[in-house]
Amino acid sequence: MGKQKRNRVKSNIVESLELPKDLMYGAVIVTVTGRTEALIENYRGIIEYTCEKIRLQTKGCQVEIRGKRLLIQYYTNDEMKVTGFIHEIIYDS
Repeated sequence: MGKQKRNRVKSNIVESLELPKDLMYGAVIVTVTGRTEALIENYRGIIEYTCEKIRLQTKGCQVEIRGKRLLIQYYTNDEMKVTGFIHEIIYDS
């Protein structure tokens, strides 16, 4: 079975069973609280980290957080908390 066909079958199963896409596909979850806090789940690695930009690799794309006084409060293998003054979040595939 080809890769595209497997992906379609998996997608059909996920949709029909209403399974959480973040668990099935490893999709990134970004939860923003106000303009000063973001929780990022399912990231794979830190690409760039400055006080004005944090760029992360996820399974399907890169996520870039821009702002001022950005700080990674904590991180684990699959979750991270960013604080500071968040101006924008960019998803780049």
